[in-house]
Amino acid sequence: MRRAGALAVLGLLTLGACDRTAAQDDAFGARVRAYLLSHPEVIQEAVEKLQAKADADETASEDKARRALPALRSAVEQDPRDFVANPAGKITVTEFFDYRCAHCISAAPKVLALIAANPDLRFVFKESPIFGPTSQHAALAAIAIKKSGGDYLGYYKTMMETRGLDTATIDKVALTSGAKPADLSPSPAANKQIADVAALFTKLDLGGTPAFIVGDTIVYGEDMDSLNTAIVKARGGKG
Repeated sequence: MRRAGALAVLGLLTLGACDRTAAQDDAFGARVRAYLLSHPEVIQEAVEKLQAKADADETASEDKARRALPALRSAVEQDPRDFVANPAGKITVTEFFDYRCAHCISAAPKVLALIAANPDLRFVFKESPIFGPTSQHAALAAIAIKKSGGDYLGYYKTMMETRGLDTATIDKVALTSGAKPADLSPSPAANKQIADVAALFTKLDLGGTPAFIVGDTIVYGEDMDSLNTAIVKARGGKG
């Protein structure tokens, strides 16, 4: 019954693809609307199929990323250009993030608390500006702070707490955190670092920020419960 209904709508839409006058367009639209109002199960079927396709696409994307991880492990965990908190930690957690990402902002206090409470976690910060030029400038400033040996975590904390970021605010926070003025201008090296992270982000098909990687586990979004579960798993099941 549902399949027949869907085919009926498909037939109407196919016929509607032919050349029509404005009056015919109106009549066609009225017929489709009347049919859908009389057969709402057709809409439900279409929604279910769309959701099933979206779920299948998401699963395929995640499987692709997991298969790609082994070959990209060094780039994910050992790039010397990245800032690393608790560098002597035995378990590596990598975060791809953007300073203007709402979910990254929400996760930031939990990230900092995780780092402070778990010295065995070697936490890698991947500058992943996906929200335009302001995010790009914030990432470049962070790279400048790391280069100078400044207070990267202090910068991260302040940036995630500051609303309405602009270039002047970013530069002020960066200079306070130890960046050298000359390093706040884009350089080929800093631009390449961001481009390399962007390429890695694409190869892993992460889709958005934040994204966390622990061993062979990828945690998408602000899912701190899943992140903690992945950390426990990496510790061999011990919290």
